[in-house]
Amino acid sequence: MLGISLATLSVLWAGAFVGALAGGGAGFAFAVAASAIWLHALDPLQTTALTVACGSILHFALVWPIRRSIDGPRLAPFLLGAMIGVPLGVVLLTHVNPLPLKLALGTGLVAYALYALLAPRLPHVAGGGVVANAGVGLLGGILGGIGGYSGVLPTIWTQLRGWPKEMARGVYQPFILFAHVLTLIVVGFVGIEPDSYLLIALSLPPLALGAWAGLKIYGRLDERRFRQMLSLMILGSGLLLLV
Repeated sequence: MLGISLATLSVLWAGAFVGALAGGGAGFAFAVAASAIWLHALDPLQTTALTVACGSILHFALVWPIRRSIDGPRLAPFLLGAMIGVPLGVVLLTHVNPLPLKLALGTGLVAYALYALLAPRLPHVAGGGVVANAGVGLLGGILGGIGGYSGVLPTIWTQLRGWPKEMARGVYQPFILFAHVLTLIVVGFVGIEPDSYLLIALSLPPLALGAWAGLKIYGRLDERRFRQMLSLMILGSGLLLLV
């Protein structure tokens, strides 16, 4: 199909569907789930471009239903941090080997997720204010620039802050959208191969199907089950990074 092998197309569709299912259900984890599959057939820079482009489309659609949960003043420090972190992450992507970072991130996510699932309750982090939120946005932006993993740390941070699911998703979901769009702009200056635009277009049908199924799951979750699902998604994300 248009010069793309059936094997590559299958990997492309599988990554788009699984990533969108995670994004629709939890509001994050699209990048890790999709890229873990896409990296089996695509190079890292092309995978990053595809991840942030499809992630931007997906999260733009997913932000609309939760728009009333978005608190501008609460979100602003995260976005400010991302404005600095994303370009740094893209520079790292083009100059260093991302594998050690992926392994370290995956190990940390698995350890955190197991603790979150097994501990009676998570510690509550109340201090730090906007400075701490901006720092999390900075680190999330760096991870977004490296591989589109911008949502992982802000999602964990909302858990540690103890925010309810609507408030938490009203922060990390628009943050992911912002970081994806900013990464796509910066990666555009580095250079996106023409084939990437075709891959993005071919990803749209499974992307839409996965997002629809994920939203159906999200609507059935109470606060406790939502927190459990986030922890399971974080665990899965960590394991996929280690594969």
